[in-house]
Amino acid sequence: MSRAASPEAFREACAKFATGVAVATVRASDSTPHGLTVSSFTAVSIAPPLILVCIDYACDTLRHFRASTHLGVNVLAQSQRELSVIFAEKPERRFDGVEWYSSASGVPLLRNCLTNLECRISSIVEAGDHAIFLAEVVEVESRDGKPLLYFNRNYRSLGGG
Repeated sequence: MSRAASPEAFREACAKFATGVAVATVRASDSTPHGLTVSSFTAVSIAPPLILVCIDYACDTLRHFRASTHLGVNVLAQSQRELSVIFAEKPERRFDGVEWYSSASGVPLLRNCLTNLECRISSIVEAGDHAIFLAEVVEVESRDGKPLLYFNRNYRSLGGG
């Protein structure tokens, strides 16, 4: 079925793309940690190791990302669904009661994730209604486990072993 590229039709089409769930994090100039669940995170390059994260202009935490030199990307494990909800829906103080630690550059990273990436922001591209942060990965920590997945506006899990 073909439909015009209205915002609703585009949103529906994007919902058909299964993704992992990640939380982008940053430390504000007053040292408070901030973060949000992101649906637009991807690897860009292996050499150098680059990623991108897209943040909506309407997002309250965007100003903290713009003011920072580093950001974190935390790829959530299947058992961390509640973290995704907290960082997507809670309006303030998202780090309250959440286990996290500081990276070498001071980026707040969430504990027990499948992957934690510490990244140096390379550039910010303005595109449509989002800011695209291109960042070089400077430290990586990964663990075994199953990813938290999102498809068709709902959380999913991998089947099988």
